[in-house]
Amino acid sequence: MFLFEEEADLVQDREDLLSILRMRFGEMSSKVVQSIYEISDLNTIERLILVAANAPTAKVFLEELQEEGSFRIVGERFNPLSSLKEGDL
Repeated sequence: MFLFEEEADLVQDREDLLSILRMRFGEMSSKVVQSIYEISDLNTIERLILVAANAPTAKVFLEELQEEGSFRIVGERFNPLSSLKEGDL
C-alpha cells in the first residue's frame, strides 16, 4: 500500500470513529477528538472503532482510549445492551 493510501485510510477511519462516538454518546470533548487525531496506527483506530460500537458507555470507551496494544474486547464490559434495563427493548 502506498503511503498516501494508508494516510487516507487513517483519516477516514478517524472520521468513522468520531461519527460512531457522536451517534452513540453525543459530542466528545475537544481533548478526546485531539487524542484520536494524534493516533497514527491504523490497527489502534480499527480497535477503537470496535470498542466504540460495543462499549455500553462513553466511560468504557474513554478507558479503552487510554489503553495501549490491547485488542481483547470481550465480556459484559463490551455488551452495548448492558446499559438497557430489562423491558426497555
